[in-house]
Amino acid sequence: MKFIHTSDWHIGRQFHNVSLLEDQMHVLNQLIEYIKNEDVDALVIAGDIYDRSLPPANAVELLDNVLKSICMDLNIPIILIPGNHDSAERVRFGAKQMKESGLHIIGNLNEVIEPVLIEVKGVEVAFYGIPYCEPLMVRDTFDVEVKSFDDAHTYLVDEIKNVMSDQQVNVLISHCFIDGAAESDSERPLQIGGADRVSYQPCVEFDYVALGHLHSPQYKGMEHIRYSGSIMKYSFSEQNQKKGITLVEVDKTGLVSQTHLPLKPLRDMRVIEDELETILEQGKVDPNNDDYLLVRLTDKHAILDPMGKLRAVYPNVLHLEKPGMLETNTSQLNQESLKQGELDMFKDFYSQIAGQEMSEEQSKLVSGLIDGLTK
Repeated sequence: MKFIHTSDWHIGRQFHNVSLLEDQMHVLNQLIEYIKNEDVDALVIAGDIYDRSLPPANAVELLDNVLKSICMDLNIPIILIPGNHDSAERVRFGAKQMKESGLHIIGNLNEVIEPVLIEVKGVEVAFYGIPYCEPLMVRDTFDVEVKSFDDAHTYLVDEIKNVMSDQQVNVLISHCFIDGAAESDSERPLQIGGADRVSYQPCVEFDYVALGHLHSPQYKGMEHIRYSGSIMKYSFSEQNQKKGITLVEVDKTGLVSQTHLPLKPLRDMRVIEDELETILEQGKVDPNNDDYLLVRLTDKHAILDPMGKLRAVYPNVLHLEKPGMLETNTSQLNQESLKQGELDMFKDFYSQIAGQEMSEEQSKLVSGLIDGLTK
């Protein structure tokens, strides 16, 4: 049996006030193609389907279309849990009715010991889901004394292990932060100061653990305890991450293989660092000039409207940094070097406005004016 593990779609997300819905649709269509081409038997979504608890209407419409394509058109069952960005109550609305169409939403803590059973070619897989939850929710639901995220998660995992059978392949789906795993800037902290971390050790006995929340594809503790990562980059800190989904194959004995399947973005997210003129020349021949960019200018002189110039060749520059302008010379400047610096600055200003260099006669005129002002 084969299933795909994915998470952290964050449908409806905006980045620097730019909607990413078109980009998300692009990669989700690739997910659907993988389901067709890899002969997949199920899809697991480990939380953060939406980017916020009250998603915009166009985000709901996109998710509806994707779920219809997978569940109804391809007849592939989906097992999903809410993440910390989702509203569990809204996500699980109509869950009982949707089971009939193959959409299994595990959004209630009381359902964690009730697996979704899927049998393919004699292999029965039990999918157990732990939706994102805080210790107080576990304490109130089960009337147990848990003080931390780790206590709460361990309690729920132990409850599942008490009922799971070794005659089945057992898969755990959880939206949590495994202690020691690598995080990114785009993830919303669950708690301040590391109190949100949970241990991987209680999860070791499962045949596969499908995790959500962290955006970098990785495993922690053991290779079968894995984050698929987000479907696309959601911060410039993720520029070097290889986004994708995880194809998992199991048989009666347990895990057979886990394979990273890449997702190609409609627009990549990159950081470019150089002088303005170099970047502008590069942009004229860059085949991916519509990528989302953070630009760091190394120029040490003042530049008029750098963002406008950059967006003429890179229309999706979203953030501009000028670290070169922050470098200061702490040595004492004499009057002559001060006057020369002022003249150079005016020359730069003139060339950017007029599109040509100042003539020798103009330079002499401006130099005389500066001398008159500084006396």
